[in-house]
Amino acid sequence: MKVVAKGETMQDPRDKLLDAALMHVAFDGWSDATLGQAARDVGISMPEAKALFPRGGVDMAKAYHLRCDRELSTKVKAADLADLRYSEKVAEVIWLRLDGLDREAVRRGMAVFSLPFYAGEGAKLVWSTADAIWNALGDSSTDGNWYTKRMTLSGVYSSVVLYWLGDSSPGYSATRDFIDRRIGDVMRFQKVKSAVNGNPLGRLMMSGPNFLMSRVQAPVRPPQGFPGAIFGEGENG
Repeated sequence: MKVVAKGETMQDPRDKLLDAALMHVAFDGWSDATLGQAARDVGISMPEAKALFPRGGVDMAKAYHLRCDRELSTKVKAADLADLRYSEKVAEVIWLRLDGLDREAVRRGMAVFSLPFYAGEGAKLVWSTADAIWNALGDSSTDGNWYTKRMTLSGVYSSVVLYWLGDSSPGYSATRDFIDRRIGDVMRFQKVKSAVNGNPLGRLMMSGPNFLMSRVQAPVRPPQGFPGAIFGEGENG
């Protein structure tokens, strides 16, 4: 058993394997070959590595994605978002989720989760990221908006990742602009939605859907923070 020196923290063996795997993903993808190479690098046997990632590359790709989701709140806390409008905060947090990622690891992960067997799991991971982004922003919705916001952002984030993977602009400036455009598209939709709900006839037409959405409850109460519906509804965003 390894003795941990004072002031030293023992790294999670899954994280240790993931870090080693990132050195090989570009060549072998998220595969058993990559897991084997990573196991050799950290000095454990393949059976031990398989115990940590039973499905091999698939579980490593999933673990990498979820680890990046977990790290997002730390990035947001370190960022200065106080002077940004709400829509700008959403755009910035989307960028923070991308910033620092291993692009080849993401590309290879998308290849894994585009396979029919794993497509459903891939969709859940995108939802997880949308949830992480809203939670990092302090989303306080508890009704149907909880689902609508994550569904909308899942579509935005998926398109942003695809754009980012092909972006060769300095500092990914084209991706930053693309994020702003996508947020702008959603904001325009929100303005139309608000206008419809503000019109007596529109309110009548939407009374049924709005009532149903008001009856839907979020699975858990998200952290308290910034109010608003989809992208800053009710904010000056």
